[in-house]
Amino acid sequence: MRLRRWLLALPLGGVVLALLAATTLCLTSGCSSVGYLAQSATGHLALVGAAKPVPEWLADEQTPAALKQRLAQSQEMRAFAVSELKLPDNDSYRRYADLKRPAAVWNVVAAPELSLTLKTWCFPVVGCVSYRGYFDEAAAQAEAAALRAQGWEASVYPVPAYSTLGMSDWLGGDPLLNTFIQWPEAELARMIFHELSHQVVFIKGDTTFNESYATAVERLGGERWLQQHGSADALARHRALDERRADMRALTAKTRARLQALYSGPDSDAIKRERKAAVMTEMRAEFEQLKRERWGGFAGYDAFFARANNATLGMQAAYLQWVPAFEALFAKEGRDFARFHAAVARLGALTPAEREAALKALSPTDNF
Repeated sequence: MRLRRWLLALPLGGVVLALLAATTLCLTSGCSSVGYLAQSATGHLALVGAAKPVPEWLADEQTPAALKQRLAQSQEMRAFAVSELKLPDNDSYRRYADLKRPAAVWNVVAAPELSLTLKTWCFPVVGCVSYRGYFDEAAAQAEAAALRAQGWEASVYPVPAYSTLGMSDWLGGDPLLNTFIQWPEAELARMIFHELSHQVVFIKGDTTFNESYATAVERLGGERWLQQHGSADALARHRALDERRADMRALTAKTRARLQALYSGPDSDAIKRERKAAVMTEMRAEFEQLKRERWGGFAGYDAFFARANNATLGMQAAYLQWVPAFEALFAKEGRDFARFHAAVARLGALTPAEREAALKALSPTDNF
């Protein structure tokens, strides 16, 4: 339950792409010492090694009926991703693994005390990313504690899945996992679509571009799946969750804007700290009001707001900043996914400054 509550607040997808770089280094050059690279390589290999093809799970009499039903449905979503969303037709999400734990990895994120700018870690293959993933939660918590001792605001959150950009097909591809297979129908579809989109376009060193694009694909693809295949119950559950999610995102966006103005202002650090505390207190009070007056006591975001800090607010923004721009681009391309992916690739080929300018031009005027 703790994991699911975190995931309701944070973006559905989680791409610990640094793990791919680490695994690649270890497999090609060898890991001569324990540490981050070693845990990345061994953790990933253990994950893919636990997976076996979905047909084997379906044929196994020991597989619970509910899991069989969801695995079969996942393969319908996988086929839909290829035929309707023009996502890759490869080995990813055609195998399943039960990791016997509630998350695939745990991400560490950090930001300064008076800034929403995320700390980055840089790796070969993927460039610099705004998170550091661990297969062991205790190791992630230790890293966060070390960062806090250095003066960072840090947070650890569970990640249900990550992408290897299609580069792990030789190992069987990225598998379906117990960490998300029993999610509500719409959320499962969105997860699969999000992760597959990273195999279509990935821009080295640009977390916000990559995650906003994948989030746009998950939203647009999830809506199309529900329209064509969703049950009445799935549609109702999705609408209710999306309304709460929109309320939550509006509240956190307002809070980020207030903090950004505060941090960039002329006040002393002491005054900024005092006013920051007031902003966070007001955010949590508004959350309690939303929960009471609009959500019928829904407690899915409690953990997020209890632990919210610069790092979690900054990470959430990385997944959402350019989503309106990508949705506008999708409409501009006639709501055709093949044309949309090609247009995103063209954006990705621009310089960072050109890319940002193009995304701003696509964004609704009230987004900035």
